[in-house]
Amino acid sequence: MKYKVLLKCQVHFSCPIRYGNLHQFPTRPFRIVGCGTSSDPFHFAESGNTHRAIWFYILFWEERPALNVLLYTLFVLIVGLAELPRHAPQWRSNGFRLTLAGTVLSAAMMAWYGSGAALLAWLASSVMWLGYRNQPHLKLVVYALLTAISSAIRTVPRLAQLLVLPRSLDGRVERAWFYGRLLILPFVALLVFHILFAIANPIYSALTERVLTTIGDWVEAFFEVFSIPHFLFFLFGLALTGAALVSVPVHYFADKESRLGEFILRQRDRVASFAVRRPDFRAKRFRALDLRKEYLVALSMFGLVNVLLLVVNGIDINWIWFGFKPAPDFDLTQFVHEGTYVLILSILVAMGIVLWFFRRNLNFYERGLPLLRWMATVWVLQNAVLAVSVGLRNYYYILYTGLAYKRIGVYFFLLLTFFGLATVLLKIWQRRSAYSLVRMNALAAYVLMVGLACGNWEIWIARYNLRPELHELDYGFLLDMPDRVLPVLAAHPEVFTQRHLVHKTYGSWIKMEPATAAQRLQRRLTRFEERQQARNWPSYTYADWQAYQQLVGKKL
Repeated sequence: MKYKVLLKCQVHFSCPIRYGNLHQFPTRPFRIVGCGTSSDPFHFAESGNTHRAIWFYILFWEERPALNVLLYTLFVLIVGLAELPRHAPQWRSNGFRLTLAGTVLSAAMMAWYGSGAALLAWLASSVMWLGYRNQPHLKLVVYALLTAISSAIRTVPRLAQLLVLPRSLDGRVERAWFYGRLLILPFVALLVFHILFAIANPIYSALTERVLTTIGDWVEAFFEVFSIPHFLFFLFGLALTGAALVSVPVHYFADKESRLGEFILRQRDRVASFAVRRPDFRAKRFRALDLRKEYLVALSMFGLVNVLLLVVNGIDINWIWFGFKPAPDFDLTQFVHEGTYVLILSILVAMGIVLWFFRRNLNFYERGLPLLRWMATVWVLQNAVLAVSVGLRNYYYILYTGLAYKRIGVYFFLLLTFFGLATVLLKIWQRRSAYSLVRMNALAAYVLMVGLACGNWEIWIARYNLRPELHELDYGFLLDMPDRVLPVLAAHPEVFTQRHLVHKTYGSWIKMEPATAAQRLQRRLTRFEERQQARNWPSYTYADWQAYQQLVGKKL
């Protein structure tokens, strides 16, 4: 049904530039990806974008993100890459190549697992790749993301300008509009007399009712074929495909990034002297001795917090690192949740303090700079030790209570923390700028996000939590996992009788009876088999297909 409806939703495109209406578009030229070899720059918009929107409609209407994401991504990438010149700067851009690989990998993970992490990585990678295709000289992934969004915002309204009638009907529509405006007053008068006659003449009223009923039947039959949700979704695909393949150059973020450097440079400028390029004779609140005062404040702060952090790390090493065994009444939740969050916050604050003191002039205070650098380095290293303690807290929590999404996320956050601390050391010793740190850490966060997309985390969580060493099992959490986990749960029926099953409801833990758990599992299995049989090929994932084969094989 959706394919028949779709064929009735095609829209004809025409090109204003063909008639010289250049004033409708920005002064800067914009690039059309997918125009082929046609001399008409809008050949793509006229003849190809509608068919590509049809492809989007077929893949995604009433389908979940799965195999369709991979197919649509390959289509957009092939079209976009095929139109790039052989010696285009995009081919030499590291960001372009990295996000291209990330887009393909995350799209493949969508077809394999269909997880939320893969979907997030695919969305971010796709948008960033479009940003690097637009401005290949960008280095900061955040600027690439904003560039792609800005280009899409400018592209979609210009695509709407191309939605015009065929030229053969253009004059007729103008004439119809002209005469239609002249007939407004006569039609109003006709409506008034119609109401009066319908009230006065019952035969005329019955005839009018039959005519309106017939018209209503025609309208109902029309909307059985033409669906507004279908048409709106088609327009959404048209806009999304156009935004992906039509690139309007956005130079704002590239210009902004060009003013930022990787290193802090000493600027002997903006002083009260005509000997510099940009003199500044305004009153200064920052006097000559203020730099030494700032140095003494930084030195005393690093010294005091180093002593405090040494005490805290000593306690953690003695308490957590070696031979930690919680008492029977020990609150592991508070130990991990509140303690971990506070320690992570303290690490972030410490990184911010280092960035603040090494932001400008202290990087060139030669008299006390070596000592300040070493004290800041010791503080950074002590924060790394504190991060290890956070990781151990999370390890013991997993050991005694099982895996969960946030507990895995803590380790990935700690990886970013270690990388961030390493970049802070680069800032201290190499006079790196804040832009350099943001660039490197944003890139590391992107790579880590793509790495998260490659993991079959739900299966690993289920297998770990079903170990016999865990006496208390949050079975409700496992039942809420995606369908690909069901074969693992079905393979361990012994947990109903050998484990204490619980589930969380409105913030409190409630015991789950074995019979209730078995019934819920059976309902999930039945619903999964029904859904898998009813799914169309765009919604297939390899993990769900494999899970279905395992369950059907066991029945046979």
